[in-house]
Amino acid sequence: MRTLSGVKILHVVGARPNFMKVAPILAQLREREGVRQVLVHTGQHYDAKMSDVFFQDLGMPEPDVHLGAGSGSHAQQTAKVMVEIEPVLLRENPEVVVVAGDVNSTLAVALVAAKLGLRIAHVEAGLRSRDWSMPEEINRVLTDRLSQLLFTPSRDGDQNLAAEGIPEDRVHFVGNVMIDSLKAALPRARESRIHQRLELSPGGYALATLHRPANVDEPKALARLLSALAGVAAMLPVVFPVHPRTRARMQSFTAPGLKIIEPLGYLDFLALTAEARLVMTDSGGIQEETTALSVPCLTLRENTERPVTITDGTNQLVGSDPDRIVPAARQALSAEARPGRMPELWDGRAAERIARILVEGR
Repeated sequence: MRTLSGVKILHVVGARPNFMKVAPILAQLREREGVRQVLVHTGQHYDAKMSDVFFQDLGMPEPDVHLGAGSGSHAQQTAKVMVEIEPVLLRENPEVVVVAGDVNSTLAVALVAAKLGLRIAHVEAGLRSRDWSMPEEINRVLTDRLSQLLFTPSRDGDQNLAAEGIPEDRVHFVGNVMIDSLKAALPRARESRIHQRLELSPGGYALATLHRPANVDEPKALARLLSALAGVAAMLPVVFPVHPRTRARMQSFTAPGLKIIEPLGYLDFLALTAEARLVMTDSGGIQEETTALSVPCLTLRENTERPVTITDGTNQLVGSDPDRIVPAARQALSAEARPGRMPELWDGRAAERIARILVEGR
């Protein structure tokens, strides 16, 4: 692989899960002489509470380009990003386009970059839920097929890519870059006043998030999950920062016992996660963060693309049935809850390894 020092690397972010993956890579590459970086924000998450505050909390620079894609159906959003990114890629002509995760922006940019003959590096490659009803699964599989550099966060990612016929020399096991962001931010998060503002005692509450279409778009599914959260709230307070997608669909439901709040920035949310007695979520990234923090996590889905959080970490799959969720929460809250261990290479140095490969080719 040729050396890439003295060249241009273009990074793309679109939604808040991307920010935690890209921030430490930007920081590492700033230390490399001769590397010019361009940061593009597609605007897939355009609300200040979902985007701007994360840039501030993670110490990310202002984007060089903001595409302003906004919301819409999957087709509308993907198409908008594709149309807007093409002239940027033609103008900047980077040697490498770095995309992260599995949101619509990730696939949209990878498609355009591939057709322009640009090299693509995929951060968080190889994850598979094998659930093709998830838009994210489609995005991540196709992005991996288009990429020349695939940075995997766990060994199962390598195995998945090998099974799909991806050449071994394209795949690099680097560890989980989200843990880099977590380790860097945790001291500042511990200074947060969020517990006082919400009148919560550390270790005395559960934290919940919901945003997956399968969980919040269908009224019966959302009703079941809200019922489950209410059942857990009978045992201890449940704090529920409500994703805009979920809030729009909750108007006709009551949520007894839940402490419903607005979306939080990264530092405040990390502070809540670190001191939670239990986390209940359908988010992929939160499964990883709770494992890193040794906080019990119940994933409100039937599958996960992050099985290492179950085999090594503190996560368990409980689906969406209150008859499963509430007993699992009760057990997790008991003294019998099992401790987890940190997965391999979740050491806060994944971005360092990624930067070295991008610049030195090894």
